[in-house]
Amino acid sequence: MKHLREALPAGSTCVVSQDNYYLPKEEQLRDENNFINFDLPTSIHRDAFHNDMCKLMSGEKVILQEYTFNNTSKLSQTIELNPAPIIIMEGLFIFHYEEIRNKLDLKVYIDAREELKLERRLRRDKDERGYPEESIMYQWNNHVMPSYRKYLQPYRDDADIIVTNNISYDKGLSVLVNHIRTML
Repeated sequence: MKHLREALPAGSTCVVSQDNYYLPKEEQLRDENNFINFDLPTSIHRDAFHNDMCKLMSGEKVILQEYTFNNTSKLSQTIELNPAPIIIMEGLFIFHYEEIRNKLDLKVYIDAREELKLERRLRRDKDERGYPEESIMYQWNNHVMPSYRKYLQPYRDDADIIVTNNISYDKGLSVLVNHIRTML
């Protein structure tokens, strides 16, 4: 998202990250071992995500709190989303949520080989979120991959553009940037 925004004119895009719409831990579903499963479509405040999309599409500003992934050492920041000609809805379940999918003018699916996804997840969750590797692997095997196969992968072939991110996403990013520029 950072590279996409940098490649487009200032003020031309608004990125809405589904990550900021996670429900509080207390409202999350737990698996049979009593671990919270953040990898379900029900883990997101779906209505708020959709409502904020609609507000931005209507030209209204949106104010929300950053979700810090239960990292108690990180202070939550206030996020101000301003309407723009291009509104990018970014997140795992945007295709699964029919009311959002139906409003998308362009559907982009980012894909990578499974072993790379795991490697990147391990690095991110250890470094940025402070999770122990055992916990990350449990989530990967019991939550992430089952949810990916059920709620994300089925929409891959419905995307307008598939960006492969195994080694580099530069070519896919270039195609996307050029397409968005023609829309502007």
